[in-house]
Amino acid sequence: MTNGSAGADALKDEIVPTGKLRVAIAVSPAGGAFWSRKTDSGYAGVPVDLGREMAAQLGVPVEYVVHNNSGQIVDAAGKGTWDVTFLPKDPEREGRMAFGPIYEVADATYIVKPGSSVKDFATLDQPGVKVACVNNTTTMRGAIAHLKNARVTGYQTYDEIFNLLKNGEIDAFALSRDQLNAMAKQIPGTRVLEETFKQTVTAVAVPPNHPQALAFTVKFMTEGIGNGTLRKAYDNNGLKDRPVRTQVK
Repeated sequence: MTNGSAGADALKDEIVPTGKLRVAIAVSPAGGAFWSRKTDSGYAGVPVDLGREMAAQLGVPVEYVVHNNSGQIVDAAGKGTWDVTFLPKDPEREGRMAFGPIYEVADATYIVKPGSSVKDFATLDQPGVKVACVNNTTTMRGAIAHLKNARVTGYQTYDEIFNLLKNGEIDAFALSRDQLNAMAKQIPGTRVLEETFKQTVTAVAVPPNHPQALAFTVKFMTEGIGNGTLRKAYDNNGLKDRPVRTQVK
């Protein structure tokens, strides 16, 4: 056995212990560079395409492990249920998994309910105002840090929050601007605030203590940003007009 094949075997033992590349995804209609969606034939999304391409490079089948949100993916990081994922990164998560290159930078803000008199962050951040977030996410932690008076509540799914906003049962929803702009078209009377309270960065990640898996994913994403693989994944998933905003270490 050559050193090269021994190294390949060691990588596969670490990154695909079940013989399949198990890609953790979060499913909702939100779209964008993080969320995936259910289709008649399986799943679609930027992480779906990237996971499929990564599995092809490894020469193994791909399997998608579905979650309701990124917080659930993080909570499963030490349980051995997934091998790679693509999700928003923040300091809390960096202590629980290993991240590779950032492939998306997005501005986070709020959408307000139909008929709301809220015009900006100052009028939003008032006692009695209810702001929803997807539970245990980087955006939720950012909103809690940003809002001093309004009440921030986490919910498990995007769909639940969408319906609460549509029915006027919450005052606002915190998410990335691109996703909220799309939501505003679906819920007449809502408005996306112009200000930005944080930048959300999305990156490839592997479970902790997987150094060979991390090295492989770093190489994969760095090459994918340069050779058009990431651009193709954007274009395939309704993001043809979205510039790729990356931060390569």
